Amino acid sequence: CKRKKGGISMRIGICPGSFDPVTLGHMDIISRACKIFDKVIVAVPVNPDKRASFTVEERMEMLRTVTADMENVEVDCVRGLLADYASEKHAAAMALTNKKLNPEFETLFLPTSIEHMFLSSSMVKQIAGFGGDISHFVPECLLEKINQRLCRTAD
Repeated sequence: CKRKKGGISMRIGICPGSFDPVTLGHMDIISRACKIFDKVIVAVPVNPDKRASFTVEERMEMLRTVTADMENVEVDCVRGLLADYASEKHAAAMALTNKKLNPEFETLFLPTSIEHMFLSSSMVKQIAGFGGDISHFVPECLLEKINQRLCRTAD
């Protein structure tokens, strides 16, 4: 979807996810979306039914840290339906359900690069929980914070 800003059309994309925690796969998708869209909103949904390891605020802060050098990225949280949020932001939502909720939105499925296809936040949590090395799966600047939260210590 295009939004006019000062007479210039902007292509705005939303990259939603739990980001619990942020992985190199997430970063791959966000950086590639930045090349497609004029503005990318990295959206962290508030989901009361999901038990997260990091609060919405912590996940947003981690995302702001790792996207600080990406000029066209904005990090925000979504309270409610992503389709409603996308409409408010005049953006194209990147999730299949949203096409049914608002047919005006195009869906773009941007998979992660092959080297990160196996990677998920759940996998990172499991490896860290057993004291494994997650340094190849998460941004280096977040490694210590993620390990402190997820690594189980022996009693």
